[in-house]
Amino acid sequence: MRIAEILRNKGAAVTTVEPQASVRALLTVLAERNIGAVVVSPDGATITGIVSERDVVRRLDEHGAALLDRPVTDIMTAQVRTCGPEDHVDSLRAVMTEHRIRHMPVLEQNRLVGIVSIGDVVKSAITELAAEREQLVDYLQGNY
Repeated sequence: MRIAEILRNKGAAVTTVEPQASVRALLTVLAERNIGAVVVSPDGATITGIVSERDVVRRLDEHGAALLDRPVTDIMTAQVRTCGPEDHVDSLRAVMTEHRIRHMPVLEQNRLVGIVSIGDVVKSAITELAAEREQLVDYLQGNY
């Protein structure tokens, strides 16, 4: 399965925040959309970074409540791993597991076209396994 198929099933909408957005504004977006991370982008097409609820939690201990008024660029991951629509889900799963990444932006011709979460990757694996199981059962029962 390719990343493009995941995006076809879940949609290609990507929530972004501008680099100068405050951490407080970020938290509002995360809560309103019930998501765990957003891409930091000045224009919704290019990537400046990615920031997650985990980034906020890890920095709160250091900075306290003052963190809420700082820009997301202070806490984001600037070196973002990305994938393309034609990449295979299996390779993405390996990269996400090895590097402990939960969200990966999808780029096509250097433009943001989607985002894939570890939940999307796991769901695709479960779907593939269910389809394989069904084919095996049909084969064993002579329904091929």
